[in-house]
Amino acid sequence: MGSATLNLQVDDYTNRVLGVIKETFGLRDKSQALKKFADMFGEQFVHKEISDEVAKEIINDSEAHIKKYGFRKMSFADIDKLVQG
Repeated sequence: MGSATLNLQVDDYTNRVLGVIKETFGLRDKSQALKKFADMFGEQFVHKEISDEVAKEIINDSEAHIKKYGFRKMSFADIDKLVQG
């Protein structure tokens, strides 16, 4: 993953928030604090991309499951039996 150079101007409150995040997590600078903030709250706005390896694993697991079990459906009673043990 590459990094971009970005020169930001932030207001006093944002600067203080980044300072608190920096100190709380023992980060080197406010750039790291901004990244930490994005890691903590970014998925509320933008989904993270998964790697090709993870996507292939999910596809393979799904195909294996379908091969073994097909596309059968379960009733609510069947699901209740599984949950209640």
